[in-house]
Amino acid sequence: MNNYILYDDAAVRPHLLPFTFTRPVSEIRCGILTLTEKWAHFLHAKPSFLTEPYLQHKFPFVATNDNIFLNGAVCATASIATAVGQLKAGEALIALENDQVIAYRSPFEVVKPVSELKTVLFPEPIVTIQRLWDIYGENGAQIKADFTTLTQGRVSQPVADPFTHVYAPENVFLEEGARVRASILNAENGPIYIGKNATVNEGSVIMGPFALGEDSTVNWGAKMRMNTSIGPHCKIGGEVSNSVLFGFSNKGHDGFLGNSVLGEWCNLGANCNNSNLKNDYTNVKLYSYATETLEDTNRLFCGLFMGDFTKAGISTLFNTGTVVGVNTNVFGAGFQPKHIPSFSWGGAAEGFTEYRIEKALQVAYETVSRRGEAFGEIEEEILKHVFEISRGNNQK
Repeated sequence: MNNYILYDDAAVRPHLLPFTFTRPVSEIRCGILTLTEKWAHFLHAKPSFLTEPYLQHKFPFVATNDNIFLNGAVCATASIATAVGQLKAGEALIALENDQVIAYRSPFEVVKPVSELKTVLFPEPIVTIQRLWDIYGENGAQIKADFTTLTQGRVSQPVADPFTHVYAPENVFLEEGARVRASILNAENGPIYIGKNATVNEGSVIMGPFALGEDSTVNWGAKMRMNTSIGPHCKIGGEVSNSVLFGFSNKGHDGFLGNSVLGEWCNLGANCNNSNLKNDYTNVKLYSYATETLEDTNRLFCGLFMGDFTKAGISTLFNTGTVVGVNTNVFGAGFQPKHIPSFSWGGAAEGFTEYRIEKALQVAYETVSRRGEAFGEIEEEILKHVFEISRGNNQK
């Protein structure tokens, strides 16, 4: 049986911070599934990870004398998996359209093997997540692809509620235990996937493509617009458009979230809003950890990117193209800065101070424990490491 290892491309990972502060690249969610889950599904195997040393305890690396290294930024497909499975020792699978490395077979931890290994060209277009805005930019298409993957040959649970109206019911799939009450599901423009034991509460309007993860809840009167993915164990409400929540995060109240990505264990207070379009209709610029400058996204619509364990107080306003780091507490009047470093405490009006690590860890522990999940020494050490490399805004 082949040994698969998902690796972080050193040229990609810095551009996906702050999300890759706390996870390998492939643990990013785009569509219904994470990139790891896409690979695992098509390969019928559970890969290990080659990532930053401080993350390896949580995401183990398992090597043998014959490994197939997989680019963690690639959105796997059935045809990619077939080509990967046919690789011979010393071969690298390269995308014909852009020379992107997809995978390679080698006993060595070589991340850029093109010059050393025999090239096998993959003729089909591929999708890779290389910048923050790719996460929401590719999300609608990935929902459609994952929907086909997860539902092929299966029968949906029925929408039993007589007060729920469904448009294009053939594009709606409910997993076991999913409940929809007195809502509108419009799947005419793309599929709607409701995960296991997930709930859509009364008065909600959902437009596909849309995905709701296991045990997640759409709150009363919510407006879920196209190309939105809500990961597992989330609570979502208000108006949400073309956004991704990785999992275990809450935006339960009214307020707008658009063209945005939230990591895990985030919380937006009541009436939080973000801008996703500039008044002058010019391209949005976004803070890049890789260059420590504002980078042109070449997109008119671009919103909020929030790292794990970050919280925003009630009525917090985020400007167009805002990047907030890990374990930050943001609150107060006025639009917040376009970049808020990890472990910051405060807001635009009050100013920011350093979030004391002892307090930050205690809040993180309480946040996770109240959901019945484990927050142990491994998770604590990851946050301590991010804290140290983030001090003085010297984040790498």
